[in-house]
Amino acid sequence: MKSQPVILSIDQGTTSTRTMAFDSSGKILDSSQQSFGQHFPNDGWVEHNPDDIWNTTLETCTEVIKRLDRSHVIAGIGITNQRETTILWDRQTGKPIYNAIVWQDRRTSEYCRQLKSSGHKDGVAEQVTEKTGLLLDPYFSATKIKWILENVPKARDRAQRGELCFGTVDSFLIWKLTHGKVHATDATNASRTMLFNIHDGKWDADLLELFEIPESLLPEVKDSADDYGHTDKSILGADIPIAGVAGDQQAALVGQACFRPGMTKSTYGTGCFMVMNTGHIPVRSTKNLLTTIGYRINGKITYALEGSIFNAGTTIQWLRDELRLIDSVDEIEPLITQTPETIEASVGESGNRKAYLVPAFTGLGAPHWNADARGILTGLTRDTNRADIVRAAIEAVCYQTFDLMDSMAEDSSVQLKEIRVDGGMTCNSWMLQFLADILKTPVCRPQVIETTALGASYLAGLQLGIYSSLESLENLWCYRASYRPALNAEKRARLLEGWKHAVKQCLA
Repeated sequence: MKSQPVILSIDQGTTSTRTMAFDSSGKILDSSQQSFGQHFPNDGWVEHNPDDIWNTTLETCTEVIKRLDRSHVIAGIGITNQRETTILWDRQTGKPIYNAIVWQDRRTSEYCRQLKSSGHKDGVAEQVTEKTGLLLDPYFSATKIKWILENVPKARDRAQRGELCFGTVDSFLIWKLTHGKVHATDATNASRTMLFNIHDGKWDADLLELFEIPESLLPEVKDSADDYGHTDKSILGADIPIAGVAGDQQAALVGQACFRPGMTKSTYGTGCFMVMNTGHIPVRSTKNLLTTIGYRINGKITYALEGSIFNAGTTIQWLRDELRLIDSVDEIEPLITQTPETIEASVGESGNRKAYLVPAFTGLGAPHWNADARGILTGLTRDTNRADIVRAAIEAVCYQTFDLMDSMAEDSSVQLKEIRVDGGMTCNSWMLQFLADILKTPVCRPQVIETTALGASYLAGLQLGIYSSLESLENLWCYRASYRPALNAEKRARLLEGWKHAVKQCLA
């Protein structure tokens, strides 16, 4: 029996870890997923236990490997991960010195405000944006590292002595999988730390000094398709090359085959992230979008513009777990389409929907970047019902996507011809039609919606020679469904006006 190469793709996310096995055509052969706990020790703080991250990774990998057919040979591993989440661990034992501080965490908001108003020469915020393409914000890793060094006993002294390692989740997993032999990350994850100069592709000495972070903490930065060592045989029972790494949104950009400037994808997971390929020239945003590294292959950087919505899937979890308006996400589409009321008919006499939800549970992301904003449900009347609130939550994700697209089009001077979408929420066809209507742009859902894992497998396959080029990956992409705008222009304008009014109330 002829052996078939398989890529094991580890997709380590904010609320769960999933391992998927892909064949060379991009087909999913097997999958295992495990959720893990979220910890909220203070208002605005979000943490994970790093042991939970590692254990769910190990267990899901083991399950998939055990179930694979004997004809399938694991050629390599790709890793994609929740970005910005920060872990520091002991260089000798591999033991974390504190919980992982998650990308959503806002504990360093006050420190960021102080830096912005400090009168530091050349302006700290401008310096950060110029070098990293990011905004000076608690979202990114730098201030999280600083917080751990200052608040965990003896951490700074140990870091100065070279006893500690810093890593985003990819780096932590590589360390664990190789049994401490490799301390590395890729350029996409490095570009989200607020310590990496995206123009010269190096850790930046000025930023390390600004945030008081010893360079000895930092991992080696490699290409997204590169040699990350091999798994230790004691871990997965075999010596498997780790060959592809990218942060989750950049991996989705690859998985959606957005390899040409102007091509754009939007992922709907815990948050929503719209990313546009801008080619080999970084585009500076005037709309509070982020300039970031889309991927780095053969030493050549492809840049991207990114807009982030902090709460997408978490808004649905809120409906289910806190408000208990639904028991399962499967209820949403039938619930909001159970009456003959259409999108157009749902616009009231004033031109606005009955209810708007602005899910600013942890602040508002792009284009507002307001850490202090909090959620608001507005426009309620006596006849507002469960379906109205659930629909308002789904619509909110689409309205926020419009805000991102509008800003991105203005920054890039590119009018989008289509948006490729992925992530768990895209199973909802009603949402995708409403999204197309509000964006006034075709929306394409691919055959494989788990594009973060797929992108990581593609990167590993490029390094291992399973794929010859990015062009060969373009030929593998195909869509399952396409949604085209159909909403009356006047009523679309009224819906958007109502949304803008709700956001103003939220910010006020």
